[in-house]
Amino acid sequence: MAAAYICSMIVYNVTIKVAHQIAAPWLEWMKTEHMPRLMASGCFTGSRLFYLMEQDESDGITYCAQYDCNTYEDYKRYLDLHAAAIRQEGQQLWGNGYIAFRTVMRREA
Repeated sequence: MAAAYICSMIVYNVTIKVAHQIAAPWLEWMKTEHMPRLMASGCFTGSRLFYLMEQDESDGITYCAQYDCNTYEDYKRYLDLHAAAIRQEGQQLWGNGYIAFRTVMRREA
């Protein structure tokens, strides 16, 4: 039996709960401005946005944005050179209308 190919891809995962009042314009901004801006940093090779199903939506809608990096160094470069300004932009636009939880994952298979 052949050995499975192991990919060392890094995934930067951002889970966001968005208040109902801003959900529609926030989603449009994510698709047309925010995610393209992260991709334009040159640190990521792909991105996806998910709506989390079966979640308590009493105080907001939950989404998950994922950004692929070839290496951990690419992710660190994003943090060092781009993250602060991009996060500040979101805070200025949406204030306390959302909360984000960030994780970094390494693909094992």
